[in-house]
Amino acid sequence: MTALPRTPADALQHARACGIERLDAQLLLTHVTGQSRTWLLAHDHDPLPPEQAARFVDLVTRRAAGEPAAYLLGDKEFFGLTLQVTPATLIPRPDTETLVDWALEHIPEQPDPGRAAFAVLDLGTGSGAIALALAHRRPHAAVTAVDASADALAVAAANARALGLPLRCLHGSWLTPVTGERFDLIVSNPPYIAEGDPHLAALTHEPLTALTAGPDGLDDIRHIVAEAGTHLQPGGWLLLEHGYDQADAVAALLHAAGFTEVATRIDLGGQPRCTGGRASFTD
Repeated sequence: MTALPRTPADALQHARACGIERLDAQLLLTHVTGQSRTWLLAHDHDPLPPEQAARFVDLVTRRAAGEPAAYLLGDKEFFGLTLQVTPATLIPRPDTETLVDWALEHIPEQPDPGRAAFAVLDLGTGSGAIALALAHRRPHAAVTAVDASADALAVAAANARALGLPLRCLHGSWLTPVTGERFDLIVSNPPYIAEGDPHLAALTHEPLTALTAGPDGLDDIRHIVAEAGTHLQPGGWLLLEHGYDQADAVAALLHAAGFTEVATRIDLGGQPRCTGGRASFTD
């Protein structure tokens, strides 16, 4: 049996020997010790309690086996917010901040006293990352979050409570829970990976139903585009995240459904990541 690391320095060396990146190792060590990275660096030769050392070794073993660090830590930073994540939710990615930035451009910075609250709908909310980022930056907006997974929706609701942000959470498939309602803005980061895509091999720890959508990855986007028109106010926007090679297909779906001003936004890696359009119809 391998001896437990006796100090923070020993622990980081063990993680390095297991092929763990230094930042991940430091975050795992802060997680089990309750100390900051700065403290650990300044006390790298202090004794490490055996129970903490054993917990760290277990987490390193799981990380080396491919389990995402966010699931091991239980949280992930997104758009300046710390969000709880579990295996019931996707881990928020930096590229999704592109969708949030675009959505914020369409939500007035100040409320209009002459009209009802600006209504935003986030479809497939998962951990609530997009919905809560928008609620945080536009506190006057009325944000609704929908997810077909009750477990994921519970995580989103818990995140809203922890952050002190109002969020209406509805359980159900896509637009079904908001039948008869209209919104000024609908956003979604739906499943968009094709079934059988080789990239899925690296995502085995995340929920498959939140990743794949039919043979070409567009089944859920087709459904959302087809149904969104009856849930948008005239002039409202539908903004969708998608795969790097799906922008043209998503734009074609929006055009075919009668959306105007169709455009695509580029993510942090220079890939076309989000496509959206404006509703010019009333039903």
